[in-house]
Amino acid sequence: MRLIRGLGPSDSRASTASTVRGAVVSIGNFDGLHRGHQAVMGRLLEAAAERGAPSVLITFEPLPREYFGSRPEAPEPPGRLQRLRDRLVTLDATALTAVWILRFDARLAGLSATAFVDEVLHRRLGAQHVLVGDDFRFGRGRAGDQALMRERGKALGFTVESTPTVADAEGRISSTRVRAAALSGDFTRMAELLGRRYRLHGRVAHGDKRGRSIGFPTANLRMGPWPLALRGVYSGWLQRASGERLPAVANIGWRPTVGGTEQRLEAHVLEGAPELYGEPICFEPIAQVRGEQRFDGLDALRAQIARDVEMAREHIKEFS
Repeated sequence: MRLIRGLGPSDSRASTASTVRGAVVSIGNFDGLHRGHQAVMGRLLEAAAERGAPSVLITFEPLPREYFGSRPEAPEPPGRLQRLRDRLVTLDATALTAVWILRFDARLAGLSATAFVDEVLHRRLGAQHVLVGDDFRFGRGRAGDQALMRERGKALGFTVESTPTVADAEGRISSTRVRAAALSGDFTRMAELLGRRYRLHGRVAHGDKRGRSIGFPTANLRMGPWPLALRGVYSGWLQRASGERLPAVANIGWRPTVGGTEQRLEAHVLEGAPELYGEPICFEPIAQVRGEQRFDGLDALRAQIARDVEMAREHIKEFS
C-alpha cells in the first residue's frame, strides 16, 4: 500500500497523487474502520478491479471535527477511535493501492465544494470513479453533497456511486455506535461492530520512570494530541511483534496526578518484567477497570494501582 501525503503545490499537478491518476476513489474520516467502512473498501476494490484502475482511499488528519473543534468557541469534539497510526496499520492489511492523507487545515477547510472536486479529485488525482455515502458532506461550510458530486462528475468525466450501507438489528453500523461501546467498556460489542478486536498500536518509548519508582513499571506509548474515546484504566493483552501476548493493565490518558501534559498509554505487564523499550507493540483492552482519576500523591496512586492490578487479573481469568 502506497502512502501519499498532502496536496503539494497549489499551482501544479505536483502532488504525488499523480502517480495513481485515473483511480477509483472513496473519501471519508474512516474513524475505527468498522464493518461499514470495510464494506466501502470491499466495493472500492471491486470497482477498481472492474476498471483495471488503482484504488485510493482519501482520509484526513486531523479529522475535520477536530480541526473545527480546536477553536475556543467550539464544543470539544468526541474522542477518536484510532490515531492515524492505527488507521494505517489496519489499512495496510488490505489490498488498497494507496491511502492519500490530506492535512485538514485552513487551506483545505477553505475550499468550496466545487473547488474540492475540481482541485483534489480531478486535477490532482484524475479520478474516474468516486464512491460516496448519501450523507457525505464536503467543502467549505459542508455545502457539497452527493448531488453536487454527480453534477461535477458529469462535467469532468468521472462517475459517482453510492457506498453500501451495513446494518445490524440495532441499525446502521457507524463510528458513533462503536464509540458508544468504547465509552461503556463493552469490548465484545466493539469487536462485533468492528469485525475484529480493538487494538492500539505504538512503539515503546522511555517515560518518566514513575511507575518503576512505585513498583509498577510500565511500557509507554505516546498517543498523540487528539483525545481518544478510551480514557481510564483497562485490563487486556499487550502483544509483541513476535506474537507473544502478555496480560496487562493499562492507563490511557493525561495522568492528572503527576501533571501530565501528553496523552499516553502506560501498560503494566502482570507477569514478569520484560524489556520492551523500542519494540512495536499493541494493546488490546478487554474490560474497563475504572475511569481516569486524580490522586492526592504517589502513595494514594500506588495503592489504587495495586487494586487495579488485582481487578485486571480477575478480568484476564474471566475473558480468557
